[in-house]
Amino acid sequence: MSPFSYNGDLNGGSLMVRESRIIADLLLKNATDKEWKQRIQENNELQKRTPATAKRYSKAIRSRLERLEPEFWLALRDGDDELATQVGFVSVLERNLLLLEFMEYAVKDAFDAHESTLKPYQWLDFLNDCGNKDPKVHAWEESTKKKMGAVVFRILSEVGYLENARTKRLQNVLIRPEIKDMLESTHKKRLLTSMDIRL
Repeated sequence: MSPFSYNGDLNGGSLMVRESRIIADLLLKNATDKEWKQRIQENNELQKRTPATAKRYSKAIRSRLERLEPEFWLALRDGDDELATQVGFVSVLERNLLLLEFMEYAVKDAFDAHESTLKPYQWLDFLNDCGNKDPKVHAWEESTKKKMGAVVFRILSEVGYLENARTKRLQNVLIRPEIKDMLESTHKKRLLTSMDIRL
């Protein structure tokens, strides 16, 4: 049995909803490697500066979305901005245990305590606790931890749990019925519970 480890792609970027719609379309069309290369690197549909950057972002998004069922891809590709954003958030939660547990513990605690804002130290304190389960976390550079925290706060602001990434003021998010239905039907109750929190 391999030792417990936190892994994921939190430094791979925030939700990237516009780009994720394109990746969802490729997945739904069961695109070949040639078609992926054509659209991502040659056509530059993700609108990145270099083909290498586009390839890196597409790989990060694909690794998130491939953990979800095609019904999520369809909602992401064809849904309105709010629905697509919430699907994007589901994909990041599914891919990143760190973010999922941060929602379950730190963010939920802040909501339960009716705190007005999240504080940067709450992310660092959370990581310190995580290091008790995965000692490699303690070895991460402080700059890495802070960069990950910045991505996390940006993600939470994109979904709407924070007013913005600067003030980090907490606010309620109304989970779309479509998201609830998909999470329940695909047995992702833990993700739904982590998202469905109120002040």
